[in-house]
Amino acid sequence: MHSLSRKAEDYLEAILNASSEKGYARTRDIARELCIQPPTVVEMVQKLDKLGMITYRKYDGVTLTAEGRKVAEVIRDRHETLRAFLEIVQVPHAIAEKDACMMEHELHPETIEQLRTFIAFCRENPEALSVMKHFASFTSTRQIRSTP
Repeated sequence: MHSLSRKAEDYLEAILNASSEKGYARTRDIARELCIQPPTVVEMVQKLDKLGMITYRKYDGVTLTAEGRKVAEVIRDRHETLRAFLEIVQVPHAIAEKDACMMEHELHPETIEQLRTFIAFCRENPEALSVMKHFASFTSTRQIRSTP
């Protein structure tokens, strides 16, 4: 993967998300995704354009290049995996979203893959589902309930 800053990766992910419906994103769409002011977006968009990650035309919006899309999809996949894992361990959704955003840039790909495997195991294994229900109960009560 291309060596980009966290901020640049966040922008690519935001562009991917913002452009999913109409195929392109305007600076205000990107700003909304990142919860920042539109004028702040222009500088990074210009940098990403120079790096070949996006195509930016001032009045036509922003589109991801093939390389930019590849990076953005990896970041989004990492984000979704981390958010799902955090939610499995009972982290509230809003906090899981925020934490996943921070963590998505730092973890080794093998760690992400192992978390993805764990998530699939938890979702597909009836015994794991039972354990996760017990964990959810324990999280709220801090008491282990015995099974009959």
